[in-house]
Amino acid sequence: MALTPQKALKPQERVLIDEIVEGRIHDPFSYLGRHRAGRSGVVRVFYPDAVEVRLVAERKGKPSLEKKMDRIDERGIYTASISAQSTRYSLRILWADGWQETYDPYSFGTLIGDLDLYLFAEGNHRDIDQIMGAHICEIDGVSGVRFSVWAPNAHRVSVVGDFNIWDGRRHPMRLRHSAGIWELFVPGIGSGERYKFEIMAQGGVILPAKADPYARYAELPPATASIVAPPLEHDWHDQEWMAKRAERQALGAPISIYELHVPSWQRRNSPTGYISWNDLGDQLIPYITELGFTHIELMPITEYPFSGSWGYQPLSMYAPTSRHGTPAEFARFVDRCHQANIGVIMDWVPAHFPSDAHGLALFDGTHLYEHSDPKEGYHQDWHTLIYNFGRTEVRNFLTGSALYWLRNFHLDGLRVDAVASMLYRDYSRKDGEWCPNIYGGRENLEAVSFMRELSGIVRDYCRDAALIAEESTAWPGVTSPPEVGGLGFRFKWNMGWMHDTLRYMQQDPLWRRYHGSDITFGMVYAYSEHFVLPLSHDEVVHGKGSLLSRMPGDDWRRHANLRAYYALMWAYPGKKLLFMGGEFAQWEEWHNDRELAWHRMHDTLGRGVYDTVRTLNALYQHEPALSARDFDHDGFRWIIADDTENTVFAWLREAPDAPPVLVVCNMTPVVHHEYRIGVPFGGEWEERLNTDRTEFGGSGIGLEKPIFAKQESAHGMEHSLVLTLPPLAVLYLTPKRR
Repeated sequence: MALTPQKALKPQERVLIDEIVEGRIHDPFSYLGRHRAGRSGVVRVFYPDAVEVRLVAERKGKPSLEKKMDRIDERGIYTASISAQSTRYSLRILWADGWQETYDPYSFGTLIGDLDLYLFAEGNHRDIDQIMGAHICEIDGVSGVRFSVWAPNAHRVSVVGDFNIWDGRRHPMRLRHSAGIWELFVPGIGSGERYKFEIMAQGGVILPAKADPYARYAELPPATASIVAPPLEHDWHDQEWMAKRAERQALGAPISIYELHVPSWQRRNSPTGYISWNDLGDQLIPYITELGFTHIELMPITEYPFSGSWGYQPLSMYAPTSRHGTPAEFARFVDRCHQANIGVIMDWVPAHFPSDAHGLALFDGTHLYEHSDPKEGYHQDWHTLIYNFGRTEVRNFLTGSALYWLRNFHLDGLRVDAVASMLYRDYSRKDGEWCPNIYGGRENLEAVSFMRELSGIVRDYCRDAALIAEESTAWPGVTSPPEVGGLGFRFKWNMGWMHDTLRYMQQDPLWRRYHGSDITFGMVYAYSEHFVLPLSHDEVVHGKGSLLSRMPGDDWRRHANLRAYYALMWAYPGKKLLFMGGEFAQWEEWHNDRELAWHRMHDTLGRGVYDTVRTLNALYQHEPALSARDFDHDGFRWIIADDTENTVFAWLREAPDAPPVLVVCNMTPVVHHEYRIGVPFGGEWEERLNTDRTEFGGSGIGLEKPIFAKQESAHGMEHSLVLTLPPLAVLYLTPKRR
C-alpha cells in the first residue's frame, strides 16, 4: 500500500492531520474534502480502519474515473488528485466486511442560509424546527441527513451514531460563526438512525455525548440517543374540526377537559408496558365521547428521561415520547380525536429542564440554555435548571417548540406549566437566595417578556389555539392582551377556587356553616381572569389521597359529597378540568406506575359518580346559561349565599336568549322540606339534575312534580319555588320550555 512519507508533508499539514486524527480539529473543511492544488485539485478524506479508499470522479460527457487514493498517514488520512473538469466525486471504501459506496460529507457547501442564521440569532425564526436538528434531504441529487446544532462556545462538534461507530473523529461539523450553529450533511443515511452530538469544549474537554435539543424523535428511555425522524407527512382529515375550532374554544363555549397521564391511564402487556397511540385512540375516544368531555389534556409528552417526573422534566421539546409510538402515530391520534369532536391540549414545560448529562445542561461546556448563577438558574424545589429567558436563541428554541406542536400536530392548546415559578425571581427562595431585576424588584422581566412574545406568536400563527396558564398567584392580567400589559393567555387555572372549595368539602357537614366563605369568596375575583376550574393530578398525589378519600363521612356520604362537589363545579363560572379517575371516584391516590382502578366502573357508587359526570357534561353543553357568560358579571346572580343555619347555597346562571339555570346546593346530610327560593319567573319549572337520584347512587329524594313558581316574593324576587332539598345534593332547575 502506497504511503507518502511523513517528511513529505508540510509542518502545517502535519498539524492539521494530527488535529483530525486526534479529534481536535476546529474547522474540518479547511483540510478535508476537495481543495485547489495548482491547476487541478486534491481530495482528502479520513477513514480510520479502512482497508482501502477509492475516488470515483465524475466527468462531463465522459465515463467516471476511479482511482485508488494514497494513504498519507497510517491513521487513516487518504488523498488523491482530481481534475478541474470533474463535476463531483464519490468514494468507494473497503472495510473488513466489504465495500461501501458513499459521498464525501466534506464535498458539500454550506447548508443553512444567511437569513436563517440571522433570524435565529435575533430570536425571530418562526420555522426553526425546519432548520435545526436532523432532517432527511437531498442535496445535488444525493440523499442523506442534514444535522445542525447550536453550540457557539464549543471548540469542536461532531455528529456520532451507528453510522460512524460513535466515533467523534469521523464527522466533525462546520461552524457558522454568525449564529454559533454547527452543521454537516451526512450522505447515505436516513430515518431511524440513532445519533448524538459529541462536543469538545474550549480547553479540549470532551463532554458526555449530547442528545439533539431539536430532535423530533428519541430512543425509549432509559436509552438516550436521538433518532432521525422521517418528515411528518400525515394526511389530515380534521378539516371540519379545524374550521369550527375558534367557535368551540371561544370564551363563551362550554369547555370541559379530561386530564390524563397516558402511561397510567391503561397499562399494556407489551414489552414496554405502555399503551400505544393507536390503542389509546381505540380505547379513549369512545370513552371520552360517552362521558361528554369536549377536550382531553395530555400531561407532558415531550420526551423526558425520568418517568417519575410524569413528563414535567422534559429534554426533547420537539419530540413526542417514544413510550407510545412514533410522531406519525401521535399525529394520527390527534386526527382521530378531532374527527370525534374532541380537542387535544398538551401540557408544555418551558419553565425548567433536568440536569441529565446527555441533555441541555452545560451543553457546549458553558451555561448555554440555563443561567450561570444558581440564584437564577437552579430550581431548588425540583432540582432542575431554569432557562435563560434573556437569550434570544433560547427564546427561539422555546417559541419554536410551541409552534411546532400547534402547527404540525394540530394541537388545540398548550397548558403552560409552572408559570408562577417563571414570573418571580424569588419563587420558593429565601432572602439572599435570589437576584433582583434591574429595578431591584422580584419580577422576572425576561420571563414576562418571553410570555408576551409567546402569546403574540401563537395569536399570529395559530389564532384559534388556546394558551392556558398554570399560574398560582395573583399576578394581574394573565389573560389580558400584551397590548394592555397582560401576558396574553386565553385561560388561567383558578388555583384559589380549587383550594378553597376542596377545603370546604373536606369539612364535616356539621361545621360547614362556619366556612361558607370558601364557596362564596371565589366570586370576588371570578371575573378578573378567564378561569379554568381545575381538579388536577396535583390534588391526588404526594399523600393527599384521592378526591373521594378526602370527602367526610361513611362510604355513601363520601360519594354523595363528591357528586355534589362536581355539580357545584360545573355550575360555577369558569371552564372545567377533571383528572382521570375522578370520574368514577377512584379510592386510591394516583400513582404513575399503576393504571386507573377500572373496577370502580362495576361498583354501584363508582358508576353513579361516572353517570353524574356524564350527565353534567351533557347539561353543560346543552344549556348556554352554564357557559356563555362565564366571564361576565351578568352571567351569575346569587340568590342565597348567607344561609349558614341550613348550609344552603343558590344562584342563577343566565345567558342571552336562553333559559336561566337555577342551582341549589344542600351541603348537609339533612333533608330540607318546604324550602323557599326566589326565582325571576313564575310558572312551571323542571328538574334537570338531582345528584341524589338513585341511578347516581343517591337516596332518591326528589322534587314533587310539577314544580310551579308562585307569585310570592323571596330573596328580592317576586316569585318563588318551594322545594324539598335532598341530602348532600345539588339541584339544577330551569323554566319549563314551551
